[in-house]
Amino acid sequence: MDFNSESVKRILAKYKFRDVAIEELQKVHRIHPDMKPLVGTYTFTDSSQKDLLKLVGNIPVRYQGRSYNLPILLWLLDSFPFTPPICLLRPTPNMVIREGKHVDARGRIYLPALHNWDHPKSTVNGLLAEMIAKFEEDPPLSSKTTGDDKDPNELLAFVSNLQIAEGVKSDRLINKVTVIGGGDLGMASVMSILAKGTVDKLVLIDLTESSTKGGTMDLEIFSLPKVEVSKDLATTAGSKVVVVTANAWTNEQSYVGVVQTNVDLYRGIIPRLALLSPNAVLLIASQPVDIMTHVAWRQSGLPPTRVIGAGCNLDSERLNYILNIALVAQNTGKQGWVIGELSDNKVAVWSSIGLGTDPHAEIIQNSNSTKLLTDRAFEMLKGKGQRSWSVGLSIADITHSILMDQRKTHSVSTLAQGWGGIGAEVFLSLPCILGATGSTRLASMVLGPEEESKLRDSVASLTSFLAQLRM
Repeated sequence: MDFNSESVKRILAKYKFRDVAIEELQKVHRIHPDMKPLVGTYTFTDSSQKDLLKLVGNIPVRYQGRSYNLPILLWLLDSFPFTPPICLLRPTPNMVIREGKHVDARGRIYLPALHNWDHPKSTVNGLLAEMIAKFEEDPPLSSKTTGDDKDPNELLAFVSNLQIAEGVKSDRLINKVTVIGGGDLGMASVMSILAKGTVDKLVLIDLTESSTKGGTMDLEIFSLPKVEVSKDLATTAGSKVVVVTANAWTNEQSYVGVVQTNVDLYRGIIPRLALLSPNAVLLIASQPVDIMTHVAWRQSGLPPTRVIGAGCNLDSERLNYILNIALVAQNTGKQGWVIGELSDNKVAVWSSIGLGTDPHAEIIQNSNSTKLLTDRAFEMLKGKGQRSWSVGLSIADITHSILMDQRKTHSVSTLAQGWGGIGAEVFLSLPCILGATGSTRLASMVLGPEEESKLRDSVASLTSFLAQLRM
């Protein structure tokens, strides 16, 4: 491997472990002489840039008895080899990326060896060996063309076999959903989402080794179509919606301690989920939902439009069912919402007709006549608890709106800052239009004194509680 290039020597001089890095690269050259060191500028997710060393070349992959060269690129951070490379595919113009378990739509590669990187136990040669093995099971590239001028070194022979076998175009975006957490709520969410019939693939990530995981074991036993049960977060890559139902079990006595355990659990999974599915909507159902949605937003680095909580969606749907069915004689055709914190401080409000998909439609303040109606319905609602299966149905309804880009309005936990004069950075349930790109918050409203007081109390308590957590 040639390190004599002036540009390569200049960049290597800036590496923290230069001699160890060179030794590691020499080992790579002995097994993969095709991999060449070059210098380039890498752009990070926060738009910052850095000049780094990169390895460019091909790895041999066997498919149906034939060998092909798979073009790849490995960016080496300046703390290499004690941090893993950033691995990418290098598709030629006549290739398309096949998004899957180990590759996202942009061609970034995710493997257990990268997730568990621990040099000197972990090596680039070991990483490349795993990459070859995984890609022989699930080829990551196919061809855009079927002409006669195919180059076997560019995997063009993959395309006809893969498209016939799968019955779909290789570049079609599938409706993939991930559910994190194998407890009762996770299982209820899986079954409810499947029942909607709009998901092409559903991955259930079971995080625990608990003996109570009977449901996920049964899913593995009976092999439901479209469902994959896994403990590997890499299988979530390319999801359109990621539902997080996981809650950590703890012996903590204080409420802050219990929630902090959940925050710590999220720290280990949320950033990874956001990297694997950068265009997904994160739908949070862990408790307390308003706090944990805020935590997920902070930890993911995603815009607030793509991090929402299940919040008061179930309550809102129940409220409208009561208004439209139980109180049909008095209902004027308008729509009610439950907004605010998912607690005793949540309140019922009345909406204007045609709220639908217009983000500028206003929620009107309850008049004396409509307040009596909503208050009566709200009292009926308070007697109904939230069981796992009912929350699962609510989660499926939200997921369906996102996958189908329905532009339907839901009361979900969202960043409330700037709504109704709220200055604090808190998440509360507010009516939002949901679609493929996430949420659009509806226009704010003037609340009555009682509703205003409850929302202000929620903002104050949430702000105080968040200050006690270590994000």
